[in-house]
Amino acid sequence: MTQNKEKMLGELNVKKLLMKLALPAMAGMLINALYNIVDTFFVAKGAGEAAIGGLTFAFPVQLILMAVGLMIGIGSASVYSRAFGKKDYDTMDQMVNSALKADVIIAILFAIVAYIFIDPLLNFFGATSENFQFGKDYLTIILIGLIPMTLSMVLNNLVRAEGRPMISMYTLMIGAGLNIVLDAVFIFGFDMGVQGAAIATVIAQTAAFSFIFIYAMSDRSSLKVHFSHFFQVNFKLIGEAISVGLPTFLRNSTGALITIIILRLINKYGGAVTEITTYQSIYGVINRVISFVFLPSFGIVQGLVPIVSYNFGAKKYQRLKDVIKFAVMIIAIYFIFGYIFIYGASPFIFKVFSDSADANFISLGTHAFRILALGFTVVGFQIIASSIFQSFGFPVRATIVTISRQVLFFIPLVYLFTNLWGLTGIWIAFAAADFLAGVLSIFLLVKEMRTINQLSLQDI
Repeated sequence: MTQNKEKMLGELNVKKLLMKLALPAMAGMLINALYNIVDTFFVAKGAGEAAIGGLTFAFPVQLILMAVGLMIGIGSASVYSRAFGKKDYDTMDQMVNSALKADVIIAILFAIVAYIFIDPLLNFFGATSENFQFGKDYLTIILIGLIPMTLSMVLNNLVRAEGRPMISMYTLMIGAGLNIVLDAVFIFGFDMGVQGAAIATVIAQTAAFSFIFIYAMSDRSSLKVHFSHFFQVNFKLIGEAISVGLPTFLRNSTGALITIIILRLINKYGGAVTEITTYQSIYGVINRVISFVFLPSFGIVQGLVPIVSYNFGAKKYQRLKDVIKFAVMIIAIYFIFGYIFIYGASPFIFKVFSDSADANFISLGTHAFRILALGFTVVGFQIIASSIFQSFGFPVRATIVTISRQVLFFIPLVYLFTNLWGLTGIWIAFAAADFLAGVLSIFLLVKEMRTINQLSLQDI
């Protein structure tokens, strides 16, 4: 089985291979993104637009917990894939088991700290009297399911690293599909509002984790998960995985920071409490729909990572060059269509998420989203550049690319632009930061491709 996977990653035509690995990941991500949309829709219809604001305040904490799982998952998958390319099976085995153990410990500590400080956190984020309780009700329950949620993320990345994208897709489909069904049951059937949405999420993600964990324990998997010596962790490998996965952690955790900044700026410039709540809900809808657009693109890079990592470890540079060029072309086209979709569909999107067809909510939301989406035309380059550098095991370069969009560009721009143009400045800052980060990523990609091109000549 291992030899077949090595042949697939190292010899199959890279375009076919990328599609083989990326399409299941994209499908799973699309279904997962659809769950986010449906979840928000059900909450809006079951508890009103203010409840969307409540979910928005839980979003920074969710982003950070996702960041932990993805950091360990993507980092360990990179180490695993490069070891796979070198046929270092002992490292592969140690990486899998050390990653799972480290994730459990971190998830427990995070859940305890977040639960203790939940009220101060929501107040710091800028929750209003209209949506504070919504946020607390949702987040309290979500923290209960933190361990299976993050473990599922780790195993998803490792399963893709071993060349089994369909298992990853099935896991995401189980989680998202069950979540949608349970949302309807708990929100409408039991009239539980945002608490019902949170319960549905925890149950669904636990079911998804159970599925992928059973697979990882089976003879069909080369991951070799075992329980012996539970507290024995290879800290050297964990350190390498965290350093490689750090850009992913920074991307998601700085996303949490960005959300907090935006919510506080809305508090500052939004005017009356009612208007503030409206803008908070608008931002909540935008966040969910952005996930719908962005998550399938992450499926592309998730399909790309094991190919790049394996062939980099195996020193097959011509294949590296070919697959990177193909992936860049796909993701650039994808985000152009993403922008077209957002521009045309924005009025309909906000109408769908308005419980009372609020004209003000729809108009303000459409205006904001159309401005923000301008940066989509180049943002894909940043996503793919960061993933490529992670695959190579170059954490410094990956980190620079990752933080450029949100930290280097967005944070200073959003304070400058809101000072000049009020809340409109938030949406302009998003577009400007995406554009600048995209241009920087293109420059770094071109530079790296020149190096790969020189190395590829050795393969001919």
